[in-house]
Amino acid sequence: MEEIKPQLIKITFDGIEVEVEPGTTIMQAARKIAEADESQGYLVPPAMCYYKPLPTSGGKCRACLVRVAAGSAKDPRPMPKLVPSCITQVQEGMIVENTTNDAVLDTRKSIVEFLLINHPLDCPVCDQAGECHLQDFSFEHGSAKTRYEEERRTFEKIDIGPFVQLHMTRCILCYRCVYTADQITNKRVHGVMNRGDASEISTYIEKAIDNDFSGNVIDVCPVGALTDKTYRFKSRVWFSKPVDAHCDCEKCSGKVTLWYRGDEVIRVTARKNIWGEVNEFICNTCRFERKKTSDWTIEGPTKVKRSSVISANKYRKDLIAKPDFALKLAATQFKPIDDEREYTTDIETVRHQSIENNDKANHRSLLPQNNN
Repeated sequence: MEEIKPQLIKITFDGIEVEVEPGTTIMQAARKIAEADESQGYLVPPAMCYYKPLPTSGGKCRACLVRVAAGSAKDPRPMPKLVPSCITQVQEGMIVENTTNDAVLDTRKSIVEFLLINHPLDCPVCDQAGECHLQDFSFEHGSAKTRYEEERRTFEKIDIGPFVQLHMTRCILCYRCVYTADQITNKRVHGVMNRGDASEISTYIEKAIDNDFSGNVIDVCPVGALTDKTYRFKSRVWFSKPVDAHCDCEKCSGKVTLWYRGDEVIRVTARKNIWGEVNEFICNTCRFERKKTSDWTIEGPTKVKRSSVISANKYRKDLIAKPDFALKLAATQFKPIDDEREYTTDIETVRHQSIENNDKANHRSLLPQNNN
């Protein structure tokens, strides 16, 4: 019997038409546009709580709010308020405005400011620096100043298992770790306690997260609230080299990313897609106990498809595109440099040129004194 394919729905997202299946969210439709054309990646709304592998995630951080200018072809009236794109399903003829709407961009700045109210400036010492979604979000949409003057809430660091440490001060309450535990374990022992501004991630009556898949809460955390105790302060992510590898594992798929510093495997993580979401969850044995190259079959360097500091100095410039906002910033604040010029690589020549430049600089510094 011939399979009947569902009729596709056509919507317009920031002036670009795309056809998707019924039940698709606005966020997924935007990602489909970016996956078809990588240059359109900037159109995709940011996501701090939505996580595709976790079916019930989304709708909490409000980072992905967009304006629906026309609800559908049958009812073209605009929706009265901005809607979260991660949980709002598309309808035939829907028109969505994201980067083209000033109200959306202004709201997004306010969301960044709200998320940073209690978030500490730990980036210089945080293990998540360089792969932190909140860093990316605040860099692209945030403000250099804050209006918040009240005392920030703080928490002590807590070990919630043999491998995981909780920094509640950094947490933005995205619920990803809670949904991950619900999906991969039968007995979740942590969750969101209390209500309102007193809400926090914690374990029930000081229980520890010690199931075979507990390490996955580290991968899904968008900030540095849940960190790998075996990796803490070992290296910055941009100093390490990621490679894809696999092994025969009875508990999980065994498909991982190994992070090297020299010849040493300093950490093991699950593989992620271009949106920073885990493809397949891995067990603690693969993550924490197999830290030797001989434990794995190496497949090759990890392909970092989105612009990231992880790709710095590891890939040719024609393979990794610079982000659009960085090019615009450079065009307004820096003068162009001729990249076709010849570079001096001879050490002796470089040494002599350095001496000459220092002499010239010293001569210029002495001119005012001689004039006096």
